[in-house]
Amino acid sequence: MIQPMTRNLALSLIVFLLPVLAAAQTADVILSRDSAAAPKWALAIHGGAGTIPKNLPEEQKQQYLKSLTRALEIGRDVLKGGGTSLDAVEKVVRFLEDDPLFNAGKGAVYTHEGTHELDAAIMDGRDLSCGSVAGLKTVKHPVTLARLVKEKSPHVFLVGEGAEAFATQMKVERVKNDWFDTPFRYQQLQEALKEEREKKDKDTVGAVALDTHGNLAAATSTGGLTNKRFGRLGDVPVIGAGTYANNRTAALSGTGIGEEFIKHTVTHDISALVEYGGLTLQQAADRVIHQKLKPGDGGVIGVGRDGSIALVFNSEGMYRGAADSGGRFEVKIWE
Repeated sequence: MIQPMTRNLALSLIVFLLPVLAAAQTADVILSRDSAAAPKWALAIHGGAGTIPKNLPEEQKQQYLKSLTRALEIGRDVLKGGGTSLDAVEKVVRFLEDDPLFNAGKGAVYTHEGTHELDAAIMDGRDLSCGSVAGLKTVKHPVTLARLVKEKSPHVFLVGEGAEAFATQMKVERVKNDWFDTPFRYQQLQEALKEEREKKDKDTVGAVALDTHGNLAAATSTGGLTNKRFGRLGDVPVIGAGTYANNRTAALSGTGIGEEFIKHTVTHDISALVEYGGLTLQQAADRVIHQKLKPGDGGVIGVGRDGSIALVFNSEGMYRGAADSGGRFEVKIWE
């Protein structure tokens, strides 16, 4: 027989535990609902932002959309199959580096001397490990060399002859510098030389992703700026300016006027606004692109740790695409 004091204690304990158990059950329901709503994987890509006239010939427009679609499919298939975000962004960028439509790899713009110098960066949001390369002249896929810097060297950033020597050591695929030539880019150089000004090229390529393991990664690649001189480098290989990934916040890749992205450390600034300012990825990207940068400076793509996607630009257009496990799959150029 239960003693009165013991009975009273048991009743008090039940009364105390009921709201706790109810709250825990409610939390489980909310967590379950949020988990179901959040994409298991997400991907965003870009092929550059800038002055893209809306009267672009239909055939040319379809070429861009077709290429963006294929790039998006490549990344989607990696993530859908349980692959890593790092593999996804590298494969997407490698594909875009091979497409002469974009200013990265084949189709890279010309320097003032009539050659090509390529830059790339890649970053793993799990541990902030990253690799950057700049001033490459013979490496077919700069993004892959950037990943090798991250994984096979104690360094973060390799430039010029040192990066080329590392490429030899890593035995990556090499090409002659004129392999990057395209008639369109050569015409751009001639126009820039004639006008004695530096044309602002913004068709850098990039990819950011969240994988099914909850990890984020970002990769960006570029051929630089038409008619550039004096060993100029833009934002792409600068971690925190054109490329950034952090599992606590987001993966980001920028495209635009490199000098402005460097001055404002655009990608890291967006990440910091999410982490310390409590903003959503969309809010943070909007604030930096539309309030800190000047109109026409460019744009950014981002994937948040919750699978949210932001595609923000203040230029006329941005070649871009987005996909996630919730069924989203789209490619666009303008609004």
